[in-house]
Amino acid sequence: MFRGATKITLDAKGRLAIPTKHRDSLLERCDGNVVVTVDRQRCLLIYPLRDWEDIERQLNRLPSSNPKVRAYRQMMVGYATDVALDSAGRVLVPKEHREFAGIDRASWLIGQGTRFELWDQGRWDAKTNGWTGPEDGEDEAPPEELAGIAW
Repeated sequence: MFRGATKITLDAKGRLAIPTKHRDSLLERCDGNVVVTVDRQRCLLIYPLRDWEDIERQLNRLPSSNPKVRAYRQMMVGYATDVALDSAGRVLVPKEHREFAGIDRASWLIGQGTRFELWDQGRWDAKTNGWTGPEDGEDEAPPEELAGIAW
């Protein structure tokens, strides 16, 4: 499971150094082969290849007659790009993906269990500031789906 938020800097070529704590897991799980794709929130998703293949199969089974499903699949599968960790534990984030997400150099890598999200630092900071709100979000009730979780 990929957990934690790590502030990172992409190098001038657009390479992302995977944090050491996650490299061994990626090498064991998928021989260092990952898939980078886009998300509706203007971040990038990074999946171990095996996990992405499961998602891709599920997406491809959905009916393309539904325009929303088709649009989602077009973006997710259309932007899906195979990349591999190099000997230094880095992955090259394609230029088109970086442009889509507005990622220049300063970024956040956010562990989300079976995948990572890669965010432009400014966008992530704005998102987290909006999440916590004026008084740490105390004035808002959490979504109904979270009601059953004992924090």
